[in-house]
Amino acid sequence: MRHDEFLKTVSEKGGPSDRAQADKLVTVVLENLGKRLKGGEASDLAAQLPQELKAPLTSQTETETLDDVDDFLRRVAGQLGEDLGTEDALPQVKAVFSTLADSVSEGEIKDLRSQLPTGFAPLFA
Repeated sequence: MRHDEFLKTVSEKGGPSDRAQADKLVTVVLENLGKRLKGGEASDLAAQLPQELKAPLTSQTETETLDDVDDFLRRVAGQLGEDLGTEDALPQVKAVFSTLADSVSEGEIKDLRSQLPTGFAPLFA
């Protein structure tokens, strides 16, 4: 999937309709996701994504512990600004995760999900 197709799919699944906002959302979500992946998983996932989406996933040098999906949503909402609360961020983050699930192999999604708390499962639907 090309970068523009990825952003379009995110928009269609509930992300921002504005391309720049959709790009910012995807970048913020992937950066936060990349901080939580260990053992080369960020690079493995990035290898199956468009070139433009690789850096946000792999630029993180240290991993962080992820408490739960609410913590993830708070961090994403805080970085997006615009007085976005976690309830507003949920459908947008879900759009990114769902598009990821459609864009990479099933095995890669399984590997990704194995590194995330169980509360993340609904984001992939």
